[in-house]
Amino acid sequence: MAENKQYIQQAQEGGNIMISEDVIGTIVAQAIKEVEGVAGLSTKPGADIAEFIGKKNWAKGIKVTVDDDNHVAIDCNVILKYGQNVVSAASAIQIAIYNAVEAMTGIKISSVNVNVCEIARQ
Repeated sequence: MAENKQYIQQAQEGGNIMISEDVIGTIVAQAIKEVEGVAGLSTKPGADIAEFIGKKNWAKGIKVTVDDDNHVAIDCNVILKYGQNVVSAASAIQIAIYNAVEAMTGIKISSVNVNVCEIARQ
C-alpha cells in the first residue's frame, strides 16, 4: 500500500529538508498536552479506518494539511477537563501549537482550528 504522506520542503544551501506531516502531528500533540485544562485528544468516528488508509494523525485527533506554498493548516479535536473556560482553553491551544510548530520547524502556519469535542468529568 502506498503512503500518501505530505511533506513540507525547505530549500537550504546544501540541499532540501523534507518534514513529514507526521512530525508536525507529533509536535502538535505534545503542544496540546502541555496546555492546562486539556484532558486529551478526541478521535473521530472511523479512526481505525483512517489509520488503515494511512491517515495516522487524523486517527489520533489531529489533521495536518499542507498547501502548495508549504503553508500548514492544522485541525485538532480535543477533550477539555470539566470546569475549564472553553474559549480560553481553545485559544491557549492555538497559541501553543503556533509557537511549538514555528519554533521547531520554521514552517508558516496558515490556520489552527481547535474543535472541542468533549468535556471530561473526573
